[in-house]
Formats: sequence, structure tokens, C-alpha cells
Amino acid sequence: MRLLRLGAGLILAMLVLAPFGDLSITSRDPWQELLRMLAGLVSPSPSLLESPLHALILTVSFALWGTLLGALLGLPLALVYSRSRLLRGACAGLRAIHELFWALLLLQVFGLSAVTALAAITIPYAATFAKVYAEILEQLPQAPIKALPAATSRLMRFVYAELPMAWPRLASYTRYRFECALRASVLLGFVGLPTLGFYLESAFREGRYHEAGALLWIFYLLIATLPWWGHRRLLPVLAIASLWWLGPWPNVNPALLWRFVSHDIWPAPLVNASLETVVSGELFSGMLQWAGQLPHLLPALGNTLLLGLLGTAGSLLVAMALWPLASRHVGNRLTQRTTGGLLIFLRTTPELMLAFILLLLLGPSLLPAWLALSLHNGAIIAFLCARHANQIQLPLSKPQGRLECWLYELNPRVAPGMFALLFYRAETIIRETAILGMLGVATLGFHIDSSFEYMMFDQAFALLLLTAILNIAVDSLARRLRPKSDISEDSCVR
Repeated sequence: MRLLRLGAGLILAMLVLAPFGDLSITSRDPWQELLRMLAGLVSPSPSLLESPLHALILTVSFALWGTLLGALLGLPLALVYSRSRLLRGACAGLRAIHELFWALLLLQVFGLSAVTALAAITIPYAATFAKVYAEILEQLPQAPIKALPAATSRLMRFVYAELPMAWPRLASYTRYRFECALRASVLLGFVGLPTLGFYLESAFREGRYHEAGALLWIFYLLIATLPWWGHRRLLPVLAIASLWWLGPWPNVNPALLWRFVSHDIWPAPLVNASLETVVSGELFSGMLQWAGQLPHLLPALGNTLLLGLLGTAGSLLVAMALWPLASRHVGNRLTQRTTGGLLIFLRTTPELMLAFILLLLLGPSLLPAWLALSLHNGAIIAFLCARHANQIQLPLSKPQGRLECWLYELNPRVAPGMFALLFYRAETIIRETAILGMLGVATLGFHIDSSFEYMMFDQAFALLLLTAILNIAVDSLARRLRPKSDISEDSCVR
């Protein structure tokens, strides 16, 4: 009943609040444009591509080294994660900022270089690895750990007791994170880095759909063949070989870097503050004057929260509709293959790319962003729920009809995990809602992108902090609502 109330309340809130958002279709002829896109996807033209191999290698290299560096930094942090509230807060803030926003920030210092791409992936991933690795270590059986001598150090306890037991789950989650890094690496092309996303955005924006279709098929094949070329025995060879392709490496002036970190991203009244300004109240009045120059954020904040709510509720509806068709107990062979292919397409396509395509079809409004968030995240949840349902062994006295089987046997078992997955994704949906502002959607990300464009770095950094605080608050609320379920322990959930 609690899950029913949660789901009904979420959908009711979506129905009540949806009319307050701009969900209009402003494109003149979206169906004709859709047919042109589908034609480009069905009949791609690889011969039109200029340098897909170099973009593909850079995409893989950034993702591989970003994941590797993030894991190497996150693992030692995980050992002390549960002991330090300061560390947990810092990691929450770092992972709350999307990779694209990190790229925009680092771009001002390192330019269009490999350092920007690697750091944009490594920083949030290190914080994510620290959290998830710590959760994995906390769930280990305690008997082997307690059997060690009392004077055993934390490092030795990890090496001799925890690591052997946790290794399969640590490796499984790291492999999943590498797949996420491939999508993030593609999205870095939206800020000018020469990955597949750079050429995809250019092809779609200029209407070269046959070329865009070829690039999309290359990316889908890259993800589909990951178990073969991403085998653990090949990854060290790929990592070493990819060093040849990484670049260019920037020539950074330490003085300019220090000025950017210590001066440019902070409000001028705070940078010029002294003891006299604090005592006289000039600092407070100066900060109020600086805050008055910020754009009017209430509409953007409202759109961010509204789009996050709509995306969460939409993901629930998509997952509820698709996972039964993809399961062997409810769907038939045709629906399983068709729905399975659709889920692969939706969950593999990065949400920003999906929103960009829908934006070209429907015009600038919240509707393309809502559809992109719902379809992408709903497909992820539906895929995991269908996999969970396929592992359920039904009793011999199960109902004969497929509808009755879904209603009385499968849904009560799968629903807790589905809601656990949904609220795991809620924080991710808020992060994605912010970056959709880079496409012109009126969320906080729109003002962040505009601030970087006009080189108002103090304003952009303040908005990034506001976005991080918002994400942390949503994540805290989602943890309270999230039910406990076995499916939430799946490494892909996190």
C-alpha cells in the first residue's frame, strides 16, 4: 500500500503540475523532420564521415582513463568514507555536478585539451566510486574481518579480508561505470571536445541525417561490443595504447590557474574582503549588491524542480509499460525482442543527445526534455526490472493468463525493486535536468551555460553550487522514500 500511495501520488503530482510547464510544440512540421531522421538512421552513409576513427578512439580513451583515474582515487577514499562526515559532504557536492558542467568550468583553464576531458570525468566519478565502494565494503560479512588480530591496520584489513570478498562486486560496478563514462565522453563533444558527440551535434544541427545515422550506429556498435573489446585482459593494452592518442596537452600558466581558482570564480566583495569591511558591514552590503546582479532564478529553479518531477513520474510510467513486455513470463517472443531492442536503444542513447534530437523535432520547450528524461531513465529501470522478473521462478499453481500472472505473481515481487530503482535515479534525473539547459531549456543549466559564455565565472560558480545543493537535497529526500529491495543491490543500479 505504501508503494501504491507513492506511485499514485507521483503520477497525480505530474498531472496537476504539468499544465504549469511550457509543454508546447513549436516546430512547424515535426513529422516530416522525424521521417528524415528515421531515413538517415535506416540508411546511414559512413562514406560521408571525415574522421570517425579518431573521434571514436578519443571517446574510448577519455572514458577509459577517466574511469581508471576515478577508481584509483575513489578506492582509498572509500576506506575512510564512513568515518568522515566532511568527506561524505565533499563527495556529495562533487558528484552532484554533471560532467558537462565540470568540462565547462575546466575549459576556462585548460582549454579544449585532454586534461579538460579527463578531469571532467575523473572528479565526479572519484566521488561516486568512493560512495559506492564504501557501501559495498559495509555490506560484507563481518566474520572474516573480525577474525584478524585486533592491531591490524585499516589498510591491511582491506587487503587481506575485504578485498577478496568484495572484488567481484567492485569489478562489476567499475565495468558498469565505464559504460556510463563512454556516454559521458560522447556528451563532452557538446562543449567542443572532438569526441563522437561533437560530430553528432554538428550533423544533426545541419540536417545531415545520413551522416548522423552512421555516427549513431558506430556508437551503438561500440556499446554492444563492449563485452568483447572491453574484456579485462584487453583493457590494460587499450589503456597503454590510448596514451598515444590522448592530447593535446595544455601549457598552463600556474599564475593564471591560481588567479582563476582564488579570484575569478568568487564574488568580488568576498575576494576584496578585509577585517574592516566585515566589521563595518560593507561585506554584507557588497554581497547583497552582487546577488542582486544575478538573473531572476525563481522561474529557472521552478522549471528544474518541475522537470525533475515530470521526468521521475514519466520514468515510472515508461518502466511500468515496458518491463512486462520484455519479461519472459508476460511477453511473447515478438514482444520480448521488440521491447528489448527498444530498451537498448533508449538506455544507450545519452539523455542530452536524445533531448537534442527531440528538440529539433518539437521545438524549444520543456516537452522534449521531459520525453528524453522519461524515455532514457524509464528504459534503464524497465531493463533491470525485466531482468529481475526473468529470474523469478513462479509456482506450479500460477495463474494461466498473462495479465493475471503479471498482476498477482510478478508485480508484487518486482514493484519494490522498481521503486527502489526509480528513487535511485531521481538524483540523476535532477542532474540531467540541469544540463538540458545547455540546449536552451529554461532550467538552471541555461543560466550556468550563459554565465560561462559571457565569462561571468563568479556567477557560474555560484549557480553550480546552487545546483549541487539542490541535487543533494533531492538525493536525501529520495533516500527517505526509497524502499529496501534485493534489486537495489544490483551493481548496475548505482
